[in-house]
Amino acid sequence: MRRVPPRTLLPHAACAAALLTVVTGCGLLSDGDDASGPALSAPLGVTAQAGSATSVHVMWNRPTNPTDITGYEVYQGSERVRELSADQHMVDVTGLRPKSRYVFTVRARGKDDALGPAGRKVTVTTPAAVAADRSAPTRPTALRGTVDGGRAVSLSWRRATDDKGVVSYDVYQGTTKIHSVGGTETRALLTGLRPGTAYAFRVRARDAADNTSPPSDAVRLTTGGGKDEGSGTAPDDFRATARRADGAYYLDLTWTPPRTGGEVPAYQMYLDGKQATTVAWGEGAPQDAAKYSFYVGEEAGARYRVKIRAQLPDGTWGAFSPERTVVTGG
Repeated sequence: MRRVPPRTLLPHAACAAALLTVVTGCGLLSDGDDASGPALSAPLGVTAQAGSATSVHVMWNRPTNPTDITGYEVYQGSERVRELSADQHMVDVTGLRPKSRYVFTVRARGKDDALGPAGRKVTVTTPAAVAADRSAPTRPTALRGTVDGGRAVSLSWRRATDDKGVVSYDVYQGTTKIHSVGGTETRALLTGLRPGTAYAFRVRARDAADNTSPPSDAVRLTTGGGKDEGSGTAPDDFRATARRADGAYYLDLTWTPPRTGGEVPAYQMYLDGKQATTVAWGEGAPQDAAKYSFYVGEEAGARYRVKIRAQLPDGTWGAFSPERTVVTGG
């Protein structure tokens, strides 16, 4: 079986302009990293969701080397706006301006007070303010849930109503808010759960004035006993074709991102069973359809097996897509 020539895989010019970073190997390197690695790695799975016209809910997951973490720092642009303990992985940043664009990053702090590299930059725009709104949204109804393996569950519900419009839905485990999705979403994928564990979830709606609905009825779910990521976390409708251009061959990949309730910031590409590259989007990660193209060599008749997996909201990697076989020049 022929394999990729020993050169770095490069994105073809047809890739989306939103593509931010492409690196080979197991992960992304932040500015300032060196070959020996930083004392602390970057927080994973950083996301931000406008909760109201004046607040944003920022979430993240623990770095890959969490043993020496004493806390986290949340930055709005270059300004540190919140400091949190090591066991906190989300925060509401308040006092923001309506209808404004913000960029957030998160850094871990070690025992020696040294800071690790920043996680991915996330951009969010707060909605416009509404005047004299004291009416809370109605409660979300018909909350349903399905278990997806040992570490994930999917929730769905019927839309709440509000006289000014719902801005976000907050997911609670017991009395603790653990996730938020946009006001146009009616589902959420919760990952990073413990296998064989019983959970109770509720959902509340929020409007631009920060009025919060009563909680939905609870849905009670028990995760499976295995440690698999769950098939619902895999990219859907994955396809791969070979294309010749300028005397060389490229693999063109297309897929539908898994429905996580938010953006999928990165994907890992595997060729012939080995990780070949990681692709990360900055702003504007594809929601409904994604595509990527990369160089594989000049030889006709070379056969490749290719599959991909997505980075989930908690920073872990989801299940693999089906593996496709492609032959150059075929």
